[in-house]
Amino acid sequence: MGTVLVAGTSSGAGKSTLVAGLCRWCATRGISVAPFKAQNMSLNSFVTRGGEEIGRAQASQAQAARVEPEAIMNPVLLKPGTDSRSQVVVLGRAVGEMEARRYWNEKASLLDVVVDSYRQLRARFDVVICEGAGSPAEINLRSFDIVNLGFARAVGVPVVVVSDIDRGGMFASLVGTLALLDDEDQRHVQGFVVNRFRGDRALLDPGLEMLRALTGRPTLGVLPYMEDLWIDEEDRPDPGAYRDPGRPLGEETLRVAVIGLPRASNLTDLDPLAAEPGVAIRFAARPQEIADADLVVVPGTRATVDDLEWVRRRRIDGALKERAREQGPILGICGGYQMLGSSIEDQVESRRGTVEGLGLLPVRTTFGADKVLSRPRRILGDGKAVEGYEIHHGIVHRLGGDDLFADEGCRVGSVTGTSWHGLFENDGFRRSFLDDVALRTNRRFVVSPDRRFSDIREARFERVADMVAEHLDTEALQRIIEGHTEKHPPLRISST
Repeated sequence: MGTVLVAGTSSGAGKSTLVAGLCRWCATRGISVAPFKAQNMSLNSFVTRGGEEIGRAQASQAQAARVEPEAIMNPVLLKPGTDSRSQVVVLGRAVGEMEARRYWNEKASLLDVVVDSYRQLRARFDVVICEGAGSPAEINLRSFDIVNLGFARAVGVPVVVVSDIDRGGMFASLVGTLALLDDEDQRHVQGFVVNRFRGDRALLDPGLEMLRALTGRPTLGVLPYMEDLWIDEEDRPDPGAYRDPGRPLGEETLRVAVIGLPRASNLTDLDPLAAEPGVAIRFAARPQEIADADLVVVPGTRATVDDLEWVRRRRIDGALKERAREQGPILGICGGYQMLGSSIEDQVESRRGTVEGLGLLPVRTTFGADKVLSRPRRILGDGKAVEGYEIHHGIVHRLGGDDLFADEGCRVGSVTGTSWHGLFENDGFRRSFLDDVALRTNRRFVVSPDRRFSDIREARFERVADMVAEHLDTEALQRIIEGHTEKHPPLRISST
């Protein structure tokens, strides 16, 4: 059939969610569909069955499309380590660390990789739903662009632009975005989508008519504000997503404090916990914010040593040690697990050499040049399988304690560490872990006996697909996808 690129007036405008919804909408209609994002900057990533690293959002979109995630769905991934330096992942493999200026200077050379990946998908699927990054109107970066209009022009993809009305300034954002594009870029833009609208539609419609008069482009739909969609985010989740723990099944809630590391990664690990009724999750950046928690989670991080220094500067290290002495449950995941050990030898990520850990688990970590990318699976003693995924340079060596299960992780008393992401998506493991936390903290908390996280994720995809079907002009969108585009006159900024 064809293709379309979903661009946005800004980061967080709703591109990822809309692409997921369009993928599920197509899949439900029997159309083979794949997501595509030429370049992604994200600390949330995923490992494909082929052992390739891609953005977590594209993996989620592939699940919405009912297909296996592949590296060509996100051929370029940037994982920030500092404000100016990122690890560059190309076709699922890390190729090195780059300062921002060097990356932008060399970025054009990746266009061939991006175009080839896209064409492979187009050859295999009826429809490819592409996602832009940030805003296409970053005029200082346009000459280097391989993900927004630079990509669209290279392969001839029509574009729709989505804007978040809940932020305010939507009309100015849409008109300004279009006006800052050159004439050729503007020709690709076929229409607009309004996202997160709440209020009286009758008050909005006159503005949409004026928008069409100004730009010549139609508004293809007005998507309502919807809570609890929980489509996987590019980086950290919206803290508001965890605001309401739901009604507990037992007499008490279970309080989880997550250390808000500056470079925290794969915070989607928390979603299955937050989906349990009565589990209240909050982010913590001060020692006193973890004092009354039943469970403290030290999450994964893209910068283990730097974030460990942040923990010490905030004096959270002392609070964690005191908590361990009092047998309060602590869980470290990936980089968080490495922090809990006795030492970290890092000549790769931070290049700081030997760094003392928090000393809460008898493990030591050695960073290797090659990144570990795997999809491990184990059979537990009860015969049930547990699986996850690993993304790390740090290799953890267990020197004592007990394993968490089947030679994975480490546990000493109430302190636990694991290198696996996605562990709580295993329903049986999640239940037993939360039961153990409740027992250790004397909480009258009851975990759901039959809640399946995979069902919850599927229900999210169905909700956003229903939203697309109900609130978008899907006939007009289908015509755009099929290549039946309109030639609109360019919108120019007046010089008078």
